[in-house]
Amino acid sequence: MKMKKLFLFFTLTISLSLLLAACASEPDDSVSLEETEDIAEETTDESGESSNEESGTTGGGDLVIANNSDAVSLDPAGSNDVPSSDVQANIYESLTKQDENMEVQPSLAETWEAVEDNVWEFKLREGVKFHDGSDFNAEVVKANIERVLDPDVASPRSFLYEMITDIEVVDDYTVRFTTEYPFSALPAHLAHSGGAMVSLEQIEADYAAMEDGAEPGSVINENPTGTGFFVFDEWEPGSYIRLVRNDDYWGEHAKLDSVTFKVVSEPLTRVAELETGESHIANPISPNNRAQVEATDGIHVAQQGSVSLSYIGFNMEKEPFDDPLVRQAINMAIDKEQIITGIYEGVGTPAIGPLAPDVFGYDPNASGLEHDPVRARELLAEAGYEDGFSTTLWTNDNQERMDTATNIQAQLAEFGIDVEIEVVEWGAYLEQTANGEHDMFILGWSTVTGDADYGLYALFHSNNVGEPGNRTFTKDPELDELLDQARQEPDPDTRLEIYSEIQELLVDIAPMLYIHHQDYLLGVNDSVKGLTQLPTQILQLQDVTIEE
Repeated sequence: MKMKKLFLFFTLTISLSLLLAACASEPDDSVSLEETEDIAEETTDESGESSNEESGTTGGGDLVIANNSDAVSLDPAGSNDVPSSDVQANIYESLTKQDENMEVQPSLAETWEAVEDNVWEFKLREGVKFHDGSDFNAEVVKANIERVLDPDVASPRSFLYEMITDIEVVDDYTVRFTTEYPFSALPAHLAHSGGAMVSLEQIEADYAAMEDGAEPGSVINENPTGTGFFVFDEWEPGSYIRLVRNDDYWGEHAKLDSVTFKVVSEPLTRVAELETGESHIANPISPNNRAQVEATDGIHVAQQGSVSLSYIGFNMEKEPFDDPLVRQAINMAIDKEQIITGIYEGVGTPAIGPLAPDVFGYDPNASGLEHDPVRARELLAEAGYEDGFSTTLWTNDNQERMDTATNIQAQLAEFGIDVEIEVVEWGAYLEQTANGEHDMFILGWSTVTGDADYGLYALFHSNNVGEPGNRTFTKDPELDELLDQARQEPDPDTRLEIYSEIQELLVDIAPMLYIHHQDYLLGVNDSVKGLTQLPTQILQLQDVTIEE
């Protein structure tokens, strides 16, 4: 097994006249799909191998996915980005999981209930083994969640479980979580990959390495060990991650022999690999490459709505973005329709606020900052920037984002705002925006729990400044209080009322320019059957087969 750490940073200054090559998509906003091909009924033989009754073919094969970015970490506690989660979802499992409708379903926990207002009890699945042969049980659950919450580990996902005050092992297969306040979203939060179960032996080895000076997660990254239907095989950072089928999986076995997540950052190269058959899936394809894929025999486009948000964020700790008038002015200065129509070719839903329509807490009646150039100029003058100012706009090397940056640059130039664009490699981009080194930045967020707590608390609460999600460095006491109230309120209707108030308050604070809730586009070889993807962007590979 190989493991190397590779972080490349590069910075480019892009002028308005820069010609950008075609296509790409967002590494942190995934591609879900509605499969358009008919999938034949499958059966499982006594050996555990799946067969297709119509074609007579046997499951198996080596699936290659051309991804636009590498994983940041294979430790579930070590990152909060989609490329990492997409790989982790096949190695690890959580207590619960979400289906295609964002409904919470059993996984390593078979049942759960709120036995008291502040106490949840989970009954665990018996007979589950980790890839290293160790047992899954309540002690493992306790160790995993406590590790995510451990300040020494400094997990960017700790906010998911910070309301948990006690974890009690009732018996080998029963665990109770006591929360500081009633928290109805806990089962949904436990479906997040931040709650993925790592082998207890790996956790103990990782802590031992930390005592010798190693970084948290270094042992787990070297050999990620979960209970999932695929087993980690090899990682060449910047090149590929390879997983192989877990033939000792407790449930229905994966049908593929292996899956390789191949890093292909250039969007046109991903399409080319799809056309030549070097890769079976291009994740993602750009809207402006859709017609090319659809016109090519043997491959097709799969499209899926999402719970994602694409946005321009302001660093509220830096001038002039510490002034809400400036932030409001830029919101009104930008014609988002140019971006949605011209760059994304209308694929997706315009965003009024941070929550997508399918997320609990979304308010369809919430107001927004409409495009109003006249009012934008008035606000800039009122803030003392009648003649504009100079700033930088960061993006990672994603074609739509780079195109968006160029469009923003051109639009703001009309208001005397001189924007220098910097393109930063993905790993460095996440690290440096978490450190607050940016002015403006382009990013995305997927509300993977389907609950507004994740879509708002992580992005805007002052406790989550930096790596957990609040890269705008929003620190507003009134907003914090409302976010705390919403997550502590057990009544769903009252929660909806609070979230409506929060969305209205965010209009005044204006920490972001909300662009859209995009639909995800995948390029898929026709030989790939059984592929689905959640609105959270995570590929579902357990039932995938390759039928040549």
